[in-house]
Amino acid sequence: MTHPRRSLLFMPGSNSRALEKARVLAADTMILDLEDSVAPDAKPLARDQIAKAIAAGGFGKREVWVRTNALDTPFWADDAKMAAKARPDAILVPKVSRVEDLRTISSTLREAKADPSIRVWAMIETARSVLHAEELAAASRDEPRLAGFVFGPNDISRETRIRMQPGRAIMLPMITHCILATRAYGLEILDGPYSDFSNIEGFNQECVQARDLGFDGKTLIHPGQIEACNVIFTPPAEEVARARRIIAAFELPENATRGAISLDGQMVERLHADMARRTIMLADSIAAMGHP
Repeated sequence: MTHPRRSLLFMPGSNSRALEKARVLAADTMILDLEDSVAPDAKPLARDQIAKAIAAGGFGKREVWVRTNALDTPFWADDAKMAAKARPDAILVPKVSRVEDLRTISSTLREAKADPSIRVWAMIETARSVLHAEELAAASRDEPRLAGFVFGPNDISRETRIRMQPGRAIMLPMITHCILATRAYGLEILDGPYSDFSNIEGFNQECVQARDLGFDGKTLIHPGQIEACNVIFTPPAEEVARARRIIAAFELPENATRGAISLDGQMVERLHADMARRTIMLADSIAAMGHP
């Protein structure tokens, strides 16, 4: 991991004030949106404003993504051409359901001469995409741009008629299935947004659940959600300190060949050292961002 993705805020591309505000908010990633938050007749304006905002820069160490419209819309081709020229860090593509969709994305970007550094994130928000999550993740072996998934519970609920309820118990099998698929192929996965932004307690609980399920971060729809999201997805100081002790202990000469050691009255294995290294890497990358 070279960049933390605890908080990823959607900002409507048709709103110039929102694009300006995106430069100072403490989210790790700004997703400049061409899809849900932009009316059909405002999409050309949104493309133009997003391209100008990326060209102007000023986002600091934040990642900048562009969410395009879905492949089956009349907007996709123009969205992809704009993104290829603007060179965001990544594009987020809605309703990716088949491996053929990933190939279409790849070929479109290639034809538009998109820089190889532009990554692709696929939104998992259809019944087909959940069912074929492992197949989609496996495609990353042939589609090197694919960096991960964003789980989209609202669209899944709409298509499947599975109700969105507090705690998301009914959706947990689908969520864990998608998480397992990404981890099997070394990808990342981000949780979808929590729509009731006025329900602070409910949002906090869902962030904790997302973290504990293994999500790398959460997409957001309101700036007021950033601070809590960052706190919840940041490893606690005591966890980081223990991770550093674990690494230091295994680096002692007397432990060089041991598979397990005793530390602070507990048995610690080499697998815990691997987990500790990731915790330290995440903590260091968060510190390098320069905001909480």
